[in-house]
Amino acid sequence: MKRQARSGITLAIAALFALSCAAAEIEEDSVLEEMVVRADSSIRDDLGTSGSVSWLSGDVIRDIHANHVHETLTRIPGVWISRGSGQEHLTAIRSAVLTGAGACGEFLYLEDGIPIRPSGFCNINNLFEVNTDRAAAIEVWRGPASAVLGGNALHGAINVVTPLPVRNSISVEAGSYGYYQVQGQYAGERLGLTLVGAGSDGYRHDTGFGQQKLSLTHGTQVGEWQIRNTLSVSNLNQETGAFVRGFEAYEDDDLRDSNPSPEAYRDAWSLRVASHWTRDETRLSPYLRRSRMQFLQHFLPGQPTETNQQTSIGVLATHDIARDRLRIRFGGQAELAWGTLEEFQDAPTQGSPFLVETRPTGLHYDYEVDSWLLAGFYDLGWDIWEATRIIHSARLEHLSYDYDNKHLLGNTRDDGTTCGFGGCLYTRPADRDDEFTDIAGRLGLERDLGELGTAYVMLGTGFRPPQMTELYRLQSGQAVADLDSERLYSLETGLRARNVSVSVFAQRTDNFILRDADGFNVSDGETKAHGVEFEARWTAGRHTLELNGTYAEHRYDFERNAARGERIEKNNMIDTAPRWLGAGRWRYQSERWHSDLEVNYLGRHYLNAANTAEYDGYVVVNWRGAWQATDRVEVFARVMNLLDEEYADRADFAFGSYRYFPAMPVQGYVGVRADL
Repeated sequence: MKRQARSGITLAIAALFALSCAAAEIEEDSVLEEMVVRADSSIRDDLGTSGSVSWLSGDVIRDIHANHVHETLTRIPGVWISRGSGQEHLTAIRSAVLTGAGACGEFLYLEDGIPIRPSGFCNINNLFEVNTDRAAAIEVWRGPASAVLGGNALHGAINVVTPLPVRNSISVEAGSYGYYQVQGQYAGERLGLTLVGAGSDGYRHDTGFGQQKLSLTHGTQVGEWQIRNTLSVSNLNQETGAFVRGFEAYEDDDLRDSNPSPEAYRDAWSLRVASHWTRDETRLSPYLRRSRMQFLQHFLPGQPTETNQQTSIGVLATHDIARDRLRIRFGGQAELAWGTLEEFQDAPTQGSPFLVETRPTGLHYDYEVDSWLLAGFYDLGWDIWEATRIIHSARLEHLSYDYDNKHLLGNTRDDGTTCGFGGCLYTRPADRDDEFTDIAGRLGLERDLGELGTAYVMLGTGFRPPQMTELYRLQSGQAVADLDSERLYSLETGLRARNVSVSVFAQRTDNFILRDADGFNVSDGETKAHGVEFEARWTAGRHTLELNGTYAEHRYDFERNAARGERIEKNNMIDTAPRWLGAGRWRYQSERWHSDLEVNYLGRHYLNAANTAEYDGYVVVNWRGAWQATDRVEVFARVMNLLDEEYADRADFAFGSYRYFPAMPVQGYVGVRADL
């Protein structure tokens, strides 16, 4: 019965998409402006002039020619996308780089204002599912955004705007270590299509990847409704590199290009369909999402394989009301999702007798989670007197999980026999339902200062419900994970001007979810942070200088013996949370060519909760340039890591040793783009 209901609703969404596409033939004389087509894609209007939001335009993204999304988002203050192997990554937005089963739930990733995955089904590498290579824009909201955007926007949100090509073009690029990228776009009267294909042999042994992305945008009109349909598809097949171990191993010529786990891989694909209907001040956006991923957990003893997938449907609706001094938006969201996870180990674990006995071969987990979400929200701005406004937003959200275990209960082997040393590591809880009801709000005051910009002060809260892996993928005999939603409280003040923005913030997180020394998932941690972020731009003739930087301290505010033998001490710095992040770019622009010199800085930071292991950070210099050979042909080139710095994209300390993802040495790339 469940499967029939899913199929029926999925077909209904697909039919709505097809109906609006077919309407293009009916409404031959209707004209859609580009502004109308893109208006419902952005989250900037939701933020207003208060708070910390930064964005990159499509032209800037195109000029970056990024191999990895890390290279793009270094231009945003307060953000560090820690690069992993291939297209993998970890995210930090006004936070430490967070790891663990549900750490991906700390941030919300959206496409055209719609979350790319259902709440509770996050993927820590979510950004490789969206077309950041050819986006029309990328917007980053720093700080809690749950009051406007919903759960998981605890520390911030990243919104990728689907491209709408205005001309036909193709570009080809090639570079070091067998790298290639091919991009093409088609601009029709009502249809836009963007294709990206990229691949590499990999700098390290057995770390090649192939990736394809497709974005389709279609615009039409049905009666008084203006409609924008989008289709996004991504596929990734990669060989995955593991950590190299040993203090400063990234400087060892024999280790830095090695791969201790040449058998590791990750295969993932995703599909998203959305239809945005706009009439006057009303917007309706039904959507359908599907994804599947399989990867070898090479970082675990026994190296089990995980396969997960989700299908979800929903609708987002808003209505705007504007009066002389009051602007208010009401909205709601409804969503259904179905997800599965399976973990299987096909070879015996190697290592100590304890590891061999507690991590057996066979099926570890096999479960299904159905969920539904309902949310209502409003966002208002009230001009209390000239040039001064009150900003207020609130959101009420209810999330329900229906968990169905398809395997044996408890922590036995898959044949029902028991493991020694107190039982097998992997624990399957009994079928259960879980519900989470959360409220988030923000309240702020902003003042226009003329040419000086807009000053503001903002109080905000954020939340993120436990992810399904934190609730149902248990270990060490934990029968029930009784977890609460994480909550974040923030105070921020700042100034936003045309070419300069500065923000100062302080925040606190309650119900921080972690795995304790017993291997149990618990939600009684606390953290605190404060910092300052800035970005600035100066232009003089043909020269432009851009700077962005962050100073922040992120600290634990509790004490606990945690997993992997770590001891969390109150007021210790959170590991993988550098105080300093920064970047600078100098651009020279002539009539036919431009040159960009870029410097990225990552500061010293601790690698463990005890604050006994450190990484020095790095300074990396990159160069990019392009020459407009003709009105239709552009030749471009890049030299990354220009000074051949030996550094680590990611550093960690675990199980008594340092471990690193070595960064690539100096690389060169050259390409050509032609308008057709």
